[in-house]
Amino acid sequence: MRAAVYDAYTENFDDITVRDLPDPKLPPASVLIEVKAAGVNPVDWKLVGGHLDAFMPTQFPVTPGWDVAGVVVGLGFDTPEFSIGDEVIAYARKDVLSTGTFAEKVAVPVRAVAAKPKSLSWEQAGALPLAGGTALRTLNSLGALEGRTVLIHGAAGGVGGFAVQIARAAGARVIGTASEANHDYLRGLGAEPVTYGEGLAERVLAAAGGKVDGVADFVGGVLDDTLAVLAEDGSHASVADPTVAEHGGRYIWVRPDGDETARLGLLVDEGKLSVDIAQTYGLDEVPQAFKDSATGHVRGKLVIVP
Repeated sequence: MRAAVYDAYTENFDDITVRDLPDPKLPPASVLIEVKAAGVNPVDWKLVGGHLDAFMPTQFPVTPGWDVAGVVVGLGFDTPEFSIGDEVIAYARKDVLSTGTFAEKVAVPVRAVAAKPKSLSWEQAGALPLAGGTALRTLNSLGALEGRTVLIHGAAGGVGGFAVQIARAAGARVIGTASEANHDYLRGLGAEPVTYGEGLAERVLAAAGGKVDGVADFVGGVLDDTLAVLAEDGSHASVADPTVAEHGGRYIWVRPDGDETARLGLLVDEGKLSVDIAQTYGLDEVPQAFKDSATGHVRGKLVIVP
C-alpha cells in the first residue's frame, strides 16, 4: 500500500514522503480499513516535530494521521461488531506512534470505530472524529448546558466550530471568541461573537450581561480571562493549557472511543452538527497540508484523500 512517511523527527514537513509499505498486520479485536479520507489536525504536524515525545513512544518510520473514514476490508479475530463492507469512521490514535491514517489502509482497534454518518461525504466523515470528539468531551466536562451561558475560546477553529454547534444543540447560549473576519460565520452557527485580544474579559462580560456559567478553551493563553468572566459556581476546561487543573478546571486529552464518535454521528444525522471542509489533498500533498494547517488561519477542516 502507499503511505505518507517520515523517518525521524523533523521541523521540515517536506521530509515527509510517499512510499510503498506492506499492508498493516491485523490484530485481534481490530478492523482493517481502506482509507477514503483522513482529517488533518494540528497534533499531526506537532508530532512530526517531536513535540509530544515526552509521553508518546515512537517507532519509526511513522505514518501520520489519527482521523479516518473508510470501508472495512478485513476483520481481526473476535470482531462481531462489524462486517466486511461496512462504512466506518474512527479516531484511530494508538498507544505507540507508528502506523497512522495517511495511507491507503490502516488497522484500528474496534473500540475506536463507529458507523459512518449517512448524511456525510467521505471527506466530511474523515474530518469529524478527533476535532468533534474533542469538542464533545470538553463540553461534557462542563456539566449540563441547557439554559446556561458558555464562552468558547477559539470558536471559529476546527474544534471550536463543532463546540458551538454541540453546545447550541444542548440548549446553551454561546459566546464565541474569533477575529472580526469570522464573526458572521459564528453568527451562522448560532453563537454571539466577540473579538479576542486585549480587553476580552470586559467584552465578554458586556455581551453576556454578567458572568458566564462555563468556559471551553481551544486556544490556550486565556486563563486569566476565563477566571475573570467565570461565575463562582461555573466550570471550565481547556485542551491547550494543563495549568487549568490548578485553578479548578479540567485539562482535556481525548481518548479513542467508538461510542463517543457514534454520538457525534447521531448529532450529524439529526441535522444538529455540520462539517465544513476547507480543502482536500492527496497523499503526496501531506507536507503542504501541514504547512497550511500550521498557519493557524484555516476555517474548516483539511482532509487527506489517499
